Amino acid sequence: MPETRAAQRVAGAPPAGLPVTALGPVAVPPAAERIAGRFVTAIALGQFVPGQHLPSVRDLAVLLGVSTNTVRDAIGRLAALGHVTVTRGRTGGTVVTGFWGPDSDATVRRVLEPQWPALELLLDFRWLVEQQIARAAAERRTPDDIAAITRALGEYESAGSDREASRAADLALHLAIARSAHNPHLTELSLRVRRDVTLGFTAEPYSAAVRERALVQHPRLARAVVEADPGRAAVLAAEHFSLTEATWRALHARLGASPAGTQPRPP
Repeated sequence: MPETRAAQRVAGAPPAGLPVTALGPVAVPPAAERIAGRFVTAIALGQFVPGQHLPSVRDLAVLLGVSTNTVRDAIGRLAALGHVTVTRGRTGGTVVTGFWGPDSDATVRRVLEPQWPALELLLDFRWLVEQQIARAAAERRTPDDIAAITRALGEYESAGSDREASRAADLALHLAIARSAHNPHLTELSLRVRRDVTLGFTAEPYSAAVRERALVQHPRLARAVVEADPGRAAVLAAEHFSLTEATWRALHARLGASPAGTQPRPP
């Protein structure tokens, strides 16, 4: 990654010999506020889209590793700001509105700016790892793997504008490719990095433009794995997993962040 980020982190460190206590206490926002900020950021990225029902409070608590009370408080904050609507009853739930208020950019900036250097490293790590997973999958895939890849590819193509169907099929396709490498550590690593890159929600950024590009890239990547072409599979995986990185960088740039340390990956 660019050396400027490392230099910036070193430059931001306290002078040698300065007691840590001299810097004063660091204010840590309440858990519900942090989770609400992650939701707003996920909405900005397109991980959650207008009209989409959020998972249940219990499922979100498990997904994010927090208590159900924290999730309820976070959703209450989101509802008060107009980002979601909450209805009760058997057919009720929490629905994303797509509303973007005057404080929304500031909320996302508070979430993103402190994490940006680490996120860049994570995106780079994913870009490298997914190439090796695709390469190994192309070398080791079996007839059963080919069937699973082909099935998931068809499900993604037939999902249409159904956001949840697209998300599930996208995950199934990349899981099928990772499992084709026949090393559970690689599959686990791919899932863990996906979760970290998506703020714990596991849903990749989504838009009509992203889906349109994926509809082109998915078949090419799947074909390279199925046809046992490791080199091409690695190249296509690198191209495809740059989609999420590009979405993150676009959001970062929209917030008016400094261009230093945010250079896009060379093609």
